[in-house]
Amino acid sequence: MDFDLENPLTISHDFHPETLTSLFSTESDHMTSETYFQSLKARDFDISIRREAISSISKLCCNSDELLLYLAVNYLDRFLSCQGMLQKPKPWLIKLLAISCISLASKMKKSEFSLHDVQGDGGIIFDTQTIQRMEVLILGALKWRMRSITPFSFMSFFISLFKLEDPPLLQALKARATQIIFKSQKDVEFLVFKPSIIAAAALLSASHELFPMQFSCFKNALSHCSYVNKENMLQCYSAMQGIVVDGFDSILERVCSSVVTPANVLDHTFSSSAESGKTRVTSITTLRMERDLKRRKISVL
Repeated sequence: MDFDLENPLTISHDFHPETLTSLFSTESDHMTSETYFQSLKARDFDISIRREAISSISKLCCNSDELLLYLAVNYLDRFLSCQGMLQKPKPWLIKLLAISCISLASKMKKSEFSLHDVQGDGGIIFDTQTIQRMEVLILGALKWRMRSITPFSFMSFFISLFKLEDPPLLQALKARATQIIFKSQKDVEFLVFKPSIIAAAALLSASHELFPMQFSCFKNALSHCSYVNKENMLQCYSAMQGIVVDGFDSILERVCSSVVTPANVLDHTFSSSAESGKTRVTSITTLRMERDLKRRKISVL
């Protein structure tokens, strides 16, 4: 069975209490160490090494699934966290590490990845045995925990708390949150947050952009979840506000393109389990109005 970032456990992700408890209780095993974060914050040289390695992975994965890239960077951070930062590494070593992380990620996801496609880049060529030896080193450092628990592992569960009933709106929320998660991975500030917190904060940030009038409802739904540390979530959400870039229009247009007729636009509704128990109605037209108001810096919250 292919490894699915949204369902890292071998059992079905059906939101069964035991499944959720297992997911949340083991996510810390797939995080970097606190010393790794402190090292990156204290030394610009260490940050530059990480940045160079991620850049190399991004270039090698430019034609691949973004989820493959995310998993490869996850392996990179966890490896550097366990093994310690490389001391003045040669460019070839950084590239070897990047290739090996991508190779392992592609094997886990059973994605197409040809070493031939990346071997000629930069004039550095590695034989298969060299790459395999680096893969074994990475596997050992990660204790063979390759079915990484990432923010994507919690997306479906958190979205279910919002009680979204309209598929296009749900798709828009998930797509925008996914974009935000991808962007946050490159920022070292997010290494201190658990994957579940990053997922919750990304959905909160996406809902603020897409459904500002319902933002408080979504915030309450996540804050009252027993698995979520509200303070950490809000701290992560605040940090995300500094990296969020324009992506609203592309997501909104994707939603609109799925609507067949103008009449259907006004039929798009969703309900939220707010404490008041009232059902709120939002149309695509309303979303456009809310976006325009935000651009004019008029608060609609």
